[in-house]
Amino acid sequence: MLFSVSVNAQNDSIPNVAEDSTKIKLKYGLRFGGDVGKLIRTVVDDEYSGFEVIADYRLKNRLYIAGELGIEEKTTTTDYLDITTNGTYLKGGIDYNLYQNWLDMDNMIFTGFRIGASTFSHTRNSFQVYSTDQYWAPQFTSNDGTKFSDLTAFWVELIIGLKAELFNNLYLGLNVQLKGLASETEPSEFENIYIPGFGKTFDSSGIGVGYGYTISYRIPLYKKDKE
Repeated sequence: MLFSVSVNAQNDSIPNVAEDSTKIKLKYGLRFGGDVGKLIRTVVDDEYSGFEVIADYRLKNRLYIAGELGIEEKTTTTDYLDITTNGTYLKGGIDYNLYQNWLDMDNMIFTGFRIGASTFSHTRNSFQVYSTDQYWAPQFTSNDGTKFSDLTAFWVELIIGLKAELFNNLYLGLNVQLKGLASETEPSEFENIYIPGFGKTFDSSGIGVGYGYTISYRIPLYKKDKE
């Protein structure tokens, strides 16, 4: 007599785990670009020229290290002084993204801070000595063209802005800055009116404001799971 036995083996000890297809991966890499606002101002303002390069790098989901490098030349004319300022500046700090993106979106509404440093010079094109007797005394005017070099300034600034991804890895940004002057060197005969990277000094109050319109591109280096 023959007996046939069928056995159905089950691999209960090795469970099948389905991968989570909804897991979001974030792009990490270097994002760099420029401030188009300064380029536009260079074209439309005869008394200004400037250029700024921007960059950031994602450290964590919402945290970025960021910085700016630029050059500016600005002619300022008042009732008694005509002066041209030119120099370079460097700013570095962090940005924190306050915006919760949906799915794989990569937009930012951010806040952050910068530490800034500038080295610059002034060229005094002309000046006029103010006289209290405006009726009888002639006003003394000089076109000496004196240059004051090796000037420096340091400041801190708070920044608020946004960056929107227009196309894959291409971003359009807008930001505003509130700045506080920490230290500066001044010419012996007048005060700094304009500091590259800082802007107008607003009657030596040590407070400055700024803004930027940026276009940037991210070079994706790797992806990491969203935290």
